[in-house]
Amino acid sequence: MRLRRIAAADEVIEKSSYVVHEPGKQRGHWQELFDCRQPLQLEIGMGKGRFIIDMARLHPRINYIGIERYTSVLYRALQKMEVLRQEGQMPTNLRFLCIDAWDLPDIFAPEEVERIYLNFSDPWPKARHANRRLTSEPFLCRYDKVLMSDGKIEFKTDNRELFDFSLETAAASAVFQIEEKTYDLHRDEKMCQGNVMTEYEEKFSSRGNPICKMVLRRQPADTSYTASSRGDLLREQ
Repeated sequence: MRLRRIAAADEVIEKSSYVVHEPGKQRGHWQELFDCRQPLQLEIGMGKGRFIIDMARLHPRINYIGIERYTSVLYRALQKMEVLRQEGQMPTNLRFLCIDAWDLPDIFAPEEVERIYLNFSDPWPKARHANRRLTSEPFLCRYDKVLMSDGKIEFKTDNRELFDFSLETAAASAVFQIEEKTYDLHRDEKMCQGNVMTEYEEKFSSRGNPICKMVLRRQPADTSYTASSRGDLLREQ
């Protein structure tokens, strides 16, 4: 589905103080943009920003960066922030980037990021496009370059085929361990604790679609975690 282009988006983004316009210059120095030095977490493909804005408001002791490569979508998140500013409720621990996720290692230094959120990412259903999926092995390698030791990736989707692909990719990884997984998040009492919904999640779950979620943990370089034990985690509960 083609995104509708919003004529004003580029100008609004260029003038916004919420958007970091030369992110490469911040590599290794992201904490300088925030009021406090505290853990840094990213959402990749943040859409209209509901999730990352809610997270920033709920967790003021964490610094957040929302990443969205489409200007017309980022524009909607900036509109939300402006409303919050006018109401005196704007979070100060949140910034935005208009970049492609592939560029992460050029923008963040090794171990600069504590956690990455991937919410309802594009499934790229054609097999020839598998490497474009944000949970593919090439992208896991990109995340490995910026996540801290024991850093985490949290992934949610309603697309079962994409979820199964993501589990298989993670299980084959020498870097990431599948820490938790569920095929029905909203019925999983443990994993649903503290869950913050995105616009898509609310829409899909209201239709009765089960939401899948997995949490990956980055392993230290000297890990003894084996391919056999990774494979065990793929078994159906």
